[in-house]
Amino acid sequence: MPGEEELLEALRAVDDPEVGVNIVDLGLVYEASAAPPLATVRMTMTSPACPMGDYLEGAVREALQGRFPEISEVRIEMVWDPPWTPERMSESARSFFNWT
Repeated sequence: MPGEEELLEALRAVDDPEVGVNIVDLGLVYEASAAPPLATVRMTMTSPACPMGDYLEGAVREALQGRFPEISEVRIEMVWDPPWTPERMSESARSFFNWT
């Protein structure tokens, strides 16, 4: 059964197409867990009006199901509390934007 770190590593393959940074380093993923055949991802967008929500949800499903064949269902919980802020970004993402 994949643990949270393995799931997050798989989700690093999913880039936010608007900014070119993966969703984990961007700070959009709040939590990931799996109890095959189900994986659950709690995540957010940079704003509730973000037009990439459907795209990113599909990419999350593809990344997890492609890496872990034992996962046949991915439940995505879109949350807005706490809201995303740039402080959620990893150091590498901050460096990408020169926000160090």
